[in-house]
Amino acid sequence: MFQVTREEFEELVGDALDGVPEGLMELTQNLVIQVDDNPPPGRAIRGLYRGVPLTKRGHNYAGILPDTIHIYRNPIMRMSTSQEDIVEQVRIVVVHEIAHHFGISDARLHELGYA
Repeated sequence: MFQVTREEFEELVGDALDGVPEGLMELTQNLVIQVDDNPPPGRAIRGLYRGVPLTKRGHNYAGILPDTIHIYRNPIMRMSTSQEDIVEQVRIVVVHEIAHHFGISDARLHELGYA
């Protein structure tokens, strides 16, 4: 297991977000990204998207709390063995969860290598 401080991890998430094409990030709407240490009890996940994907929003979508992407630090650290590994895992999870915001399914993300 490779460990980083919470501050370092948040910087890695920021770096991963900086790597997402600017035009794509400009299309996100009503979205918050947050770092948490652990997923909800009983969930063995590295990230979680909660919200209404852009592809499912209709003309009645208004007054809704922001969608939230949670990036979970401890599960990512547990599966990482080096600085390079943790950077790559953070990148994959960030892209994976942003893709859910755009309505891309887990099956398609597996095909694209972002599982």
